Amino acid sequence: MRIDTGQHMRMDQRMKLAPRMIQSMEILQMTMQALEARIEQELVSNPTLELREPGSEDYDVDAAIKEEQRDAREGERELTVKDDSVDANHADDFERLNNISDEYGDAWNDNVFDGYDRARPARQTGERDGKMDAMLNTAARPASLGDQLLDQWHLLETNDDVRAAGEYLIGFLDDDGYLRVDRDALLDQAPPGVDGDLLDKALSLIQQTLEPVGVGARDLRECLLLQIDARTASDRDEAEHHHGNGDHDPPRDWSTERLLVSEYLKDIEANRIPKIAQSTGLSIDQIKDAIYNLRQFHPHPCRQLVEDSPQTIRPDAIIEFDEENDEYTARLTDDRLPNLQVNHEYAKMAKDAAVDKRTRDFVSTNIRNGRWLIDAIQQRSHTLLRVISVVLEAQREFFDQGEQHLKPLPMTTVADQLGIHVATVSRAVADKYLMTPRGVYPLRMFFSGGTETEAGEAMSWTAVQAKLKEIIDAEDKADPYNDDQLVEELKKHGIEIARRTVAKYRKQLHIAPARQRREY
Repeated sequence: MRIDTGQHMRMDQRMKLAPRMIQSMEILQMTMQALEARIEQELVSNPTLELREPGSEDYDVDAAIKEEQRDAREGERELTVKDDSVDANHADDFERLNNISDEYGDAWNDNVFDGYDRARPARQTGERDGKMDAMLNTAARPASLGDQLLDQWHLLETNDDVRAAGEYLIGFLDDDGYLRVDRDALLDQAPPGVDGDLLDKALSLIQQTLEPVGVGARDLRECLLLQIDARTASDRDEAEHHHGNGDHDPPRDWSTERLLVSEYLKDIEANRIPKIAQSTGLSIDQIKDAIYNLRQFHPHPCRQLVEDSPQTIRPDAIIEFDEENDEYTARLTDDRLPNLQVNHEYAKMAKDAAVDKRTRDFVSTNIRNGRWLIDAIQQRSHTLLRVISVVLEAQREFFDQGEQHLKPLPMTTVADQLGIHVATVSRAVADKYLMTPRGVYPLRMFFSGGTETEAGEAMSWTAVQAKLKEIIDAEDKADPYNDDQLVEELKKHGIEIARRTVAKYRKQLHIAPARQRREY
């Protein structure tokens, strides 16, 4: 095989995006919480940015500064694929970006964070350090599961050998609190002096003393049995206490629950209640009551210690119905965002010849970065509101009647209608939420493909799922529909899809198969 080098010429088309355009796209894609954090970061990092007080007017700078702002906004104009305005001539947006990059040179290509590490004039205002405040207000990282269990373990009174074996075992517990590693594998990796007897003693002590109850279990069956044993002991102690006070109520009997977990856990998971009744001689009602009681126990006990706090959803826009005009309107919830402006004194400093060139260059760079951020935030609001307006028009039936009337709405259709790039639409809807009269919905939900009913009406896949859920909710729970029957039920409503699609949608909706939905 021969390897050599050579020179070749070729012509091709490439899309070039300046760093500033990339920054604008990132701002567009950010959630409200992320954007707030970004603005706070910029206020700390950029000395030329400040908060504009409500009701105050922006300063009037001279022509040079205004020209710089105009050029910045021109560079940030949306990428267009169509524009029906009279004097529109946007045939090549990427060429425009390339030309602006050539005109501004290094100033254009400076990243938004460039220059912030260089020396700059300190703010001698006597104000608190924003960075220090941010650090002080940051929540402490919660202790890991292993650290919490080790803290409990070190409080126990036991000999050093068992203590070392317990520390070793705790290191193998997963986030559920289970010890899923094989005993032989544990012995192979055990530190010197830790044998099988010590591991057994340490594991028994972990299971009997550490909280939450169930930690150290090797499977679900053992986890539930540990919790049943703990509850039995607790009920017995409580009954003895009341007995001493003259109350003779006996402790609760958990023998049925223990039997079901010990012998019939797989049958419970498969909802084979008649089979359990036939094998145990228990009635259906007794088994159902025992299963109901088992639901109070936690199958993943240590998730209580490490469970992530629920994500807070803040809607990016609120949809309201205007009865007078019979239409839905949208307003953004960005009123909580800090209102930024460039400091007037720094703006004058940037063009003051009496200031040394290095300082003027530094201030000019930060002013330019600040203006880019302000324009990007304004562009984000403008684009998001335009996209939502199209959604309100296209999905009117959804807002009037519900999810089953959601229509297919490809992003390319919205992009063509607004005259913007489809990537802009995708970024605008990413991780955004709408508060509507029907509840809070992700904005991306309104953009999907779909099918056509027998009546010729377009129906989105989300609407099909909503119809499927409605059918299952209304079924006879004593004889629920299997997937083939669900296909037939959907056909009665003019929706024809394959059985595998029904199964896929059912799983996406977290709906169990028919045999597990049956109620006895």
